[in-house]
Amino acid sequence: MERQSTYTATATIDERGILTGWSDGARRLLGYDSSAVVGRPAAALLAADATVVRRALTGRNRWNGAVPLRHQDGRCVELVVLAHRRAPATGTADWLVVSAVTVRAQPPRGEPLEEWTFLQSPFPLAIFDADLRLVRANRRLEHALALPEAAMRGLRLGHIVPGAGSEEAARSMRRALESGRPQEVRGRLGPELGRPTVLTPLKDADGRVRAVCLSVPQPAQDSGRPGSSRETGSRVGTAADQARAAQELGQVTVPRLADVMAVDLLDSPHTGTQASGPPPDRVVLRRAALRAVPDGDGPASGTGVGEVIVCPAGSPPARCLAVGRPLLYDTADPAVAEWAALDPGAAWLRASGARSLLTVPLLAEGSTLGVALFGRQPEREPFGPEDLRLAEEFTAKTAAGIEQARAHALARTTTMALQRSLLPHTLPDQAAMEIATRYLPAASRAGVGGDWFDVIPLSAARVALVVGDVVGHGIRASATMGRLRTAVRTLADVDLPADELLTHLDDLVLRLAADEGSADPAAETAGGIGTTCLYAVYDPVSRRCTVARAGHPPPAVVTPDGLVRFLDVPAGPPLGLGGLPFEAVETELPEGTLLALYTDGLFEARDHDIDEALDKMFAALGRPAKSLDSVCDQVLTELLSHRPDDDIALLVARTRALHEDRVASWELDSEFTVVALARRYADEQLAAWGLDDAAFTTELMVSELVTNAIRYGRPPIRLRLIHQGTTLTCEVYDSSGTTPHMRRARIFDEGGRGLLLVAQLAERWGTRHDRIGKTVWAEQSLTAR
Repeated sequence: MERQSTYTATATIDERGILTGWSDGARRLLGYDSSAVVGRPAAALLAADATVVRRALTGRNRWNGAVPLRHQDGRCVELVVLAHRRAPATGTADWLVVSAVTVRAQPPRGEPLEEWTFLQSPFPLAIFDADLRLVRANRRLEHALALPEAAMRGLRLGHIVPGAGSEEAARSMRRALESGRPQEVRGRLGPELGRPTVLTPLKDADGRVRAVCLSVPQPAQDSGRPGSSRETGSRVGTAADQARAAQELGQVTVPRLADVMAVDLLDSPHTGTQASGPPPDRVVLRRAALRAVPDGDGPASGTGVGEVIVCPAGSPPARCLAVGRPLLYDTADPAVAEWAALDPGAAWLRASGARSLLTVPLLAEGSTLGVALFGRQPEREPFGPEDLRLAEEFTAKTAAGIEQARAHALARTTTMALQRSLLPHTLPDQAAMEIATRYLPAASRAGVGGDWFDVIPLSAARVALVVGDVVGHGIRASATMGRLRTAVRTLADVDLPADELLTHLDDLVLRLAADEGSADPAAETAGGIGTTCLYAVYDPVSRRCTVARAGHPPPAVVTPDGLVRFLDVPAGPPLGLGGLPFEAVETELPEGTLLALYTDGLFEARDHDIDEALDKMFAALGRPAKSLDSVCDQVLTELLSHRPDDDIALLVARTRALHEDRVASWELDSEFTVVALARRYADEQLAAWGLDDAAFTTELMVSELVTNAIRYGRPPIRLRLIHQGTTLTCEVYDSSGTTPHMRRARIFDEGGRGLLLVAQLAERWGTRHDRIGKTVWAEQSLTAR
């Protein structure tokens, strides 16, 4: 085996994010001496937003992925790291971060047959070179550790699976390399791998030991008696769905306990509180698992997995469900033989030639979920008392797993319903932008998260775009998302600037956290602390877009000439930290510019790093498409090869412009004599637009708004009319910051009826504050007229 030049860079980080350890390999990689970095925040070494990494580690004990780091000379180093959270019995927990740096990218592959044997072995396999660094790992080991080979390549076993078992295995590997004899490690390497571990030296054609193969074979099988139930049963009932839980029961019990088995589940579990009565004449089940030796796939004939089975009342499955306890049968019994011969659901038993049949009900928390059936062929001993005990133990764990999966599915369905009800069902009517959206819920067991998007029409033909991501999953995250979305819409209705809106939202998250923290001090991410949000406002008149973000990824922009880039928007802190400022930037967007807002779940796929994901997104956004829906589909197709582990919200918008022929404005003197002049300006402009029917209402609005500005405001005073599709907006600006209030005039009052009259005539009205002064606006619908 070709020797490779590899070294390992390691660092330790405490729970506060402070570097506490720095290896010589880390110095070689990034150029910093230990004295220059130990005691400093680890985030100072990142060449990207630290919030993304911090969120990725939240709630996890292990993480692997690509991280951009800053070298001492200023260049960016993209590094694939593996991080373990260590929680010793004494002292505080910390993170061990490791990365293998090697000059050779790919290990050599063998002949096709040898390669297939290695990759498809049913046992976890790994090959370590003479330096005890991993060079190959098969799919079974990747699955067992939930780590890709690329994340483990070049690392030593102690860095991949930290613990005493790995240290013992490393010593045994060294002995295998030196002696050329196989070694066996009795200790468990980790919770993911069983025992024992076999270490086999690999020799070249000259008999020299060049590497060692680590394998974790399944427990030995003797004359049919199962091994320790504590070891073999530990895998039962751990699946995330019902079908997989049932299939795991088959993997554990065949051939250790039986030669063939089947699991049939009720669509609706029977509870012990159901009314008693005569037993039904038949029981309807659905096959969830079928397994047999030697191929492990079950007999080909009869009812398959997923199909419905109808069992008559006297059949073994129906009787087992009726009595609620295990039953043992000899298949030569005429009643059992007749059932096996005639019922398609029992064809597997007849095809296997089983002589002994054991039926065990699946019971969990007072409910009967289904039945497990085990068969043994004539050459093995019939089922005995010990077999019955083990079967009950295994099926109890399986039933618990199925019940947990059903509860998880119910909770997920509830959360999904809540999430769907809180997200926009339809996009509002507005003419400033063409918009398309996508929302993909997470496929992970953690459940649906709190990602959301919104489109909010504002005054003066403007529109606000919002995308946010609440920390956590489940109903709490969805409920927090609903609160924040409502708050954003409320704050947007009063036309707050983008940075001020995020400041108010930050205060809200702090209050929510205080309320939830007092009710449940142990609750993580109470009230949504760490939530990110991006708020953008586009004005089709000026064609300018104002954007502010709170720890959220920046929006991508595609100009009409095809240039794709990120908007340079200061990141700002995530919501809930308090006291830190947010900064808004304003940029001009030509008509036809494409704007893409998204949540970070779009870039958290396991099969590519962040740079590759960004390249793919830019390519998808820049590719010509018939519609914005096609653009959304292109982005998701490029970036997702499987259901996402985190929620994804994607909003794509194309800007439109409101040209000068649809906007009219006038500077007015601060004298009451200009009110009539303002009405004449409005009449002439409506005539030019062909809106004579709206003249009377518009005259009243202009009169009242201009009069109020002269009486209570300060010059300069400006009148503006905006004709946007089916909406006509009348605005009056003055430099006073005083907000007008509508009041109900008494019978003998001479004033006080102006804003009340405007409110009666307009579809919507309100006040928009600028940095200096305010604008009072009123909208009327032209279609109603």
